[in-house]
Amino acid sequence: MCQLDEEVVRVEPMVTEPQVLRAGEPGDERGRSVASPAALVRTVSRSPTRIALARLRRDRVAMICAAICAAYVLIAIFAPLLARVEGQNPSELHQSLIDEFGFPTIGPTGEHWFGVEPRLGRDLFARWVYGARPSLIVAVAVTTITTIIGVVVGLVAGFSGGWVDRVLSWLIDLVLSLPYLLFAIASSAVLVAIFGGADGAGSEDVAQIRFISLICVLSFFGWASLARLVRGQVLSLREREFVAAAKVLGIPTRQVLFKELLPNLVAPIVVSVSLALPGYVVAEAGLTVLGAGLIEPTPSWGLTISAATTYYRADPLYLWLPVLGITILVLALSLLGDAVRDAFDPRTRR
Repeated sequence: MCQLDEEVVRVEPMVTEPQVLRAGEPGDERGRSVASPAALVRTVSRSPTRIALARLRRDRVAMICAAICAAYVLIAIFAPLLARVEGQNPSELHQSLIDEFGFPTIGPTGEHWFGVEPRLGRDLFARWVYGARPSLIVAVAVTTITTIIGVVVGLVAGFSGGWVDRVLSWLIDLVLSLPYLLFAIASSAVLVAIFGGADGAGSEDVAQIRFISLICVLSFFGWASLARLVRGQVLSLREREFVAAAKVLGIPTRQVLFKELLPNLVAPIVVSVSLALPGYVVAEAGLTVLGAGLIEPTPSWGLTISAATTYYRADPLYLWLPVLGITILVLALSLLGDAVRDAFDPRTRR
């Protein structure tokens, strides 16, 4: 029982905060309240997660990056409203604003805030705000799927041991050893051919299939690294006293995994999630530029970058708008992830 109490103290550090004295208590000659030393302070139990969040709130860079990420989320959510405020939509063609060589005849105006797209004449502002949606949806969806699979596989492999651990570890090593880029390019084309691309499906149906296939491909290759991390942490935690006490008390294995072990893995999981989000934003744009990601008519920053490479000298704004959008979002997510990692690391003091 003493060992179990020591473990609780380790998990829930105790800090002291000054106690607020009530009016009418004894005071000194200056009128200040006086109480016994035991009454002047009170102990407050705070978990490592609460301490890390408090440290994160004091980090100005983290708060600025969080505000930028929130702004991108709002842009993606209210993209139809923003395009309606401008008076345009991402699919409408303005061929009258394009010359015979395919170049726009106007720049940014009151009707087209970022100008129009070369060759087709689509509004660039509407394409930009709608382009934030695929990047964020893919990043959030893939991060959620890979986190759930990676945590479950890592918990089971690390806690079970024996042949279960050997089989799951072999599967993790197999996924990590596969050439990610080659499989991503090949898998996307195969999935499109299987689920409707070879049957003459419409462009919107094919674009939807490519969107789902991109999420599947990134999820397949993304869970293994987190599973290996969680497995290593569980291997060190399963020999601790609180796990042994739970086994002695007859607590079911499922509760031991998700009630006893999982709360002690919050820090590495949060850090992994915060660093995975910017990686998947870049992966979506990169695969789209390579032709293995999203396709028309889906508005995408990667598609815009791929098409803008032909016109980057004649119309620099066409290229730099999506590039800046991806750069700012990835930089904000990366700095926020770095701040989260430092906040959850007890060895750092920011």
